[in-house]
Amino acid sequence: MKVLKFGGTSVGSPDRIKKLLDIINPKDRQIVVLSAVSGTTNSLLEISQAYLGTEKQKATELIKALKDKYEIFIKELFASAEGFEQGKDLIDYHFNLLTSFANEHFTSIEEKVILAQGELISTTLYHIYLNEIGVRSILLPALDFMKIDEDNEPLIPFISENLQLLLDKYPENTLFITQGYICRNSFGEIDNLRRGGSDYTASLIGAAIAAQEVQIWTDIDGMHNNDPRIVKGTKPIAVLSFDEAAELAYFGAKILHPQSVFPAQKYKVPVRLLNTMEPKAPGTLITNESERGKIKSIAAKDGITAIKIQSSRMLLAYGFLRRVFEVFERYKTPIDMITTSEVAVSVTIDDTQHLEEIMQELTSFGTVEVDYNQTIVCVVGDFGVEKHGFAARVLEAIKHIPLRMISYGGSNYNISILVKDSDKVEALRSLHSRLFE
Repeated sequence: MKVLKFGGTSVGSPDRIKKLLDIINPKDRQIVVLSAVSGTTNSLLEISQAYLGTEKQKATELIKALKDKYEIFIKELFASAEGFEQGKDLIDYHFNLLTSFANEHFTSIEEKVILAQGELISTTLYHIYLNEIGVRSILLPALDFMKIDEDNEPLIPFISENLQLLLDKYPENTLFITQGYICRNSFGEIDNLRRGGSDYTASLIGAAIAAQEVQIWTDIDGMHNNDPRIVKGTKPIAVLSFDEAAELAYFGAKILHPQSVFPAQKYKVPVRLLNTMEPKAPGTLITNESERGKIKSIAAKDGITAIKIQSSRMLLAYGFLRRVFEVFERYKTPIDMITTSEVAVSVTIDDTQHLEEIMQELTSFGTVEVDYNQTIVCVVGDFGVEKHGFAARVLEAIKHIPLRMISYGGSNYNISILVKDSDKVEALRSLHSRLFE
């Protein structure tokens, strides 16, 4: 069995939904994971924010605007009166639910219920459409099998057992449809896998059923060797290892959610990145194996803040770094890059919500300097200890650009450099020219 995930743009219009059958072969045994129709989750988030701010009139207006879009959507999607009526009943049900929250005390629990409606709508609309054109499908409610624990980690044994029970009810069926993103938490409440979570859903399902392959369908023909919005002449990468893909996803390659590779990697399920606009393009295959001796790609992560702590007390002292890192841990602020010397340590963060409090605590260790508006540029490839020359090529390519930090050796798969935001474009283009042309 294969798992096919389609993002919001792939179901963003009635025409795009109809064309999914150019990719999905109903005769193949597969689970299709759908995101919400593009723009829907953002609209639902606005509605939630309005409710949280007790702006009920604003919420009502936002709900009406979104419902009007879906009214037009179903008119274009369904050809029969029966199909349209089923679609209309579905839309009425979900939007009546959204409206009902005006009469309740609104909390984060209700917010997550609202955010789940997008996937519930898109999957059911597609199921109704397939039924209208005579294609048999089974709708599998993700809320019946997708579960996370108290630490927001997926319970793969639970997912596997409960998903298999649902599949076993329909041994003769080949096409199953389910929701991405949504799940239940340890209390049984509706929750989600956070933004980009449909990729995660597909990977978790692939791991849970030991799928032949997980396919992530987007509007890009695989993961490119640089950012095509900035650099001309980029090319899709044929093969990546899971480790390389994880590095690229974390450091800026938007095609793949960073968390989504881990379940597939752990359970050795290949992941293929494909383009709905060019279904025959080979895309990018991600497996445990990869081509050795190559630099694969360059990615960039914006909005980085660098913090340097300098202290003579660090010299030959044990426990110093632990105490520094505990400050970031207390404020639940992840660190991206780390470099150290005998008397200083520099780190980068992308979440500055608690920066002021963090800086206050760090001043007890020594002098603290902060650099804002930084970008991490990450070069991914085979940087194992037996390889030589690659790091020199990277640094040679950007010798004319001031570097704030360099991180090398923490992984066999990347070398990361920190530059000013204003130098990002030049860094990406210079690296591309030196490494790939």
